[in-house]
Amino acid sequence: MSKNNPPPRKSLMAGTLADRLFGWAARGAALLTLALLIGILISLVIGAWPSITEYGLGFLTSSVWDPVQNEYGGLVMIYGTLATSAIALLIAVPVSFGIALFLTELSPAWLKRPLGTAIELLAAVPSIVYGMWGLMVFGPILATYVQQPLQNLFSGVPYLGALVSGPPVGIGILSAGIILAIMIIPFIASVMRDVFEVTPALLKESAYGLGSTTWEVVWKVVLPYTKAGVLGGVMLGLGRALGETMAVTFVIGNMNQLQSLSVFEAANSITSALANEFAEAGEGLHQASLIYLGLVLFFITFVVLSLSKVLLSRLKKAEGARS
Repeated sequence: MSKNNPPPRKSLMAGTLADRLFGWAARGAALLTLALLIGILISLVIGAWPSITEYGLGFLTSSVWDPVQNEYGGLVMIYGTLATSAIALLIAVPVSFGIALFLTELSPAWLKRPLGTAIELLAAVPSIVYGMWGLMVFGPILATYVQQPLQNLFSGVPYLGALVSGPPVGIGILSAGIILAIMIIPFIASVMRDVFEVTPALLKESAYGLGSTTWEVVWKVVLPYTKAGVLGGVMLGLGRALGETMAVTFVIGNMNQLQSLSVFEAANSITSALANEFAEAGEGLHQASLIYLGLVLFFITFVVLSLSKVLLSRLKKAEGARS
């Protein structure tokens, strides 16, 4: 057949049909994901409805969790979840940024691959191993070399003394936050490294040619170009921190009472409470309250992701206004 001859009509029809089938399949996958999300939300609302009707929004502000008296409030678990995740982000984001910066801009060629592989392998360590290590190794180290010296240093100091109070046993909110930070660093660092590497070399070389330092190139060229990917990596790490169960269960203390705001105080998280109590919870308010906690965690994750989208859109608008 000559090169100038048009393709047969059957081939065109087959290609059109294949495109339509592919489009329907892609649309179906998207709709299926949305349907699953809506289904999960509806099932959580139905399961939590007895607790919702009993406590309403007061469930979020009550710190009472007493299965014996059949009284439930989720404040302690919500606080523990948010506090440990915030501590994890405060530690993990700067460390991950430093790792990504070193791997993309400062590391010698022979060290990039083995160091990058080692960091990625940390993500493959099971969470229960992190929890056991945190309880048996890291906890005593934290209590002996961090908590006790801080308590001696800030003894009698208003606010700071209360912030580090508590029995020196090495389990609590700070310990759980640090363990979570160690767990999410590989995820955030890997994403940051990958997005840093897609920055066009011409942009960086132009900045270096104008006399910019490495920090100036990263801060003024790489980060503005890759801000969507960097924010996505941070949100990925935050999602892992919010949903982590076993590691937190080992080191947070699993106490349903909030005696002080000390970072060394034993507390509880939503995921830890679900893991510890759901199997033994009887039908009624206890089970419904645990499902209510799961619904709250669902909304916390949704709000965090929504805020990240809003922040990203504002950054884009600000960039457009400057240009």
